[in-house]
Amino acid sequence: MVVSLPDGVADRDVLRLANALTFLSKAAWRTYTHPASGSADLEVNGEGWRRDMARQAFAKVLAAIENPYLHGSAQTLHFYRVVEEAAHRAGRALHAVGSGELTRRVVDDVRAELDAVEQAERGDLRGRGRQAVVLTRADASPLQVAAADAALRDNVFGDGRLFTEVEPTAAAIAAARWLYAAATVTAEVWGGDPDQVLVESDNIEALPHETPTFVLERLVDGESPQDVVLGLVAEARDIADGVIPNLTRLLEQIDEANSRTDILFEVDGENVHAHVIPHRLTPLDPLRPARDLLEDLLRGVRGCYLLFDEYAYSAVVAERAGTDRDDDRPIDDDDVDDEQHHEIHQKVFAEFVRRVREAAGEYPGISF
Repeated sequence: MVVSLPDGVADRDVLRLANALTFLSKAAWRTYTHPASGSADLEVNGEGWRRDMARQAFAKVLAAIENPYLHGSAQTLHFYRVVEEAAHRAGRALHAVGSGELTRRVVDDVRAELDAVEQAERGDLRGRGRQAVVLTRADASPLQVAAADAALRDNVFGDGRLFTEVEPTAAAIAAARWLYAAATVTAEVWGGDPDQVLVESDNIEALPHETPTFVLERLVDGESPQDVVLGLVAEARDIADGVIPNLTRLLEQIDEANSRTDILFEVDGENVHAHVIPHRLTPLDPLRPARDLLEDLLRGVRGCYLLFDEYAYSAVVAERAGTDRDDDRPIDDDDVDDEQHHEIHQKVFAEFVRRVREAAGEYPGISF
């Protein structure tokens, strides 16, 4: 927000207004990232109920800015809903400046900000609603998931649209589906299990395979992309808020680790216990969990291609060599020249993309 300030406004009043408006914007967008639908506790005074109350406070924001509660000398009134309290703070900051024109401009801008939040809730990230692409939401709009799925059909490895036009939680749900398709296709060529594809690919090129492998394991077990992604994101967001999402499970993991090392001992000068004890509460970055997950899933798709290319390329070379020569020498890269080498890799790439698209079309992992 950029507006002209009246002459003679004290710096402290300007800073107070800027801080109040920033606080209001964060409070408003928190209702987007923390919707009532993202909480299972909808009872009165429960988390979902509080989120719903915060969202309903939008209706009072503009009036609070124009006619804020002004602190009396005896006591200070604070509003229960953060969005409403933030609006009154902004109103008091404007009152201190004392410019009716500035107040009107601020009200117009805040109205546009609230409209952008509502627009993003509907899955429309045009204009000011584009702010949502850097936020992690506890839920995902079907429209946004569909947009991400369409982008991945265009480019199975993902492109800039997933980071600049689509909300990251929705993009991660779609990416999980395409990763499963890529892993299934690669496993057929490699001869192993889909949930072990990226572990094998790590032998070709170092990959951050732990998180996408965990996702694949759960998808192979029959969970939906929505459930897997939303569960991981929810846990990371809880941790960012200072909450242990599943204390019982953590204690069970620690007990299991302790049972594997009943007596601590040293191997090669290292404490074995330190290697088996859980050392992270979440595999994701708690400050940006959805985008972190999206990045890992897209790297996973590339990891699938590396393994697919390794085996499919060798098969094509062997097929051509068997056709073009009569001797029994072992097959190696000397059997193809540089031009053929490039041609084969292009052919393998196109075949990988074709098969992944076909597999994704058959996988009923997302319902729009």
